[in-house]
Amino acid sequence: MADSDALYNVRERTGNPEHASVDDVVDLVFERAQNPREDHQDAHFDEAMAAIVDSYGTEPVRTVIHRVLVENSPFRTATNGLEMRNVDGVHIGTTAGWFLRELNAQQDS
Repeated sequence: MADSDALYNVRERTGNPEHASVDDVVDLVFERAQNPREDHQDAHFDEAMAAIVDSYGTEPVRTVIHRVLVENSPFRTATNGLEMRNVDGVHIGTTAGWFLRELNAQQDS
């Protein structure tokens, strides 16, 4: 893959206005953290984000999402300087990537 190829189809990396933005992903993460889906196959993402947002607040979570989706930081190192456990960076990065795919699929429909 060339350096110019987007690793995540997020608007800030691709320049494609049809792709979801980082803010769209952040908003969905926080919405689902506040209102976890019940009886949904992916409800574990919502519950994990609720616990992480409760532990660290919104700004560190927002920073990790940006670092992962736009700056291509590895999940574990995206937490550097944030007084956050590396494993929580894995949870945040995985959830952000999953929600980004979901948002982009909705755009395609």
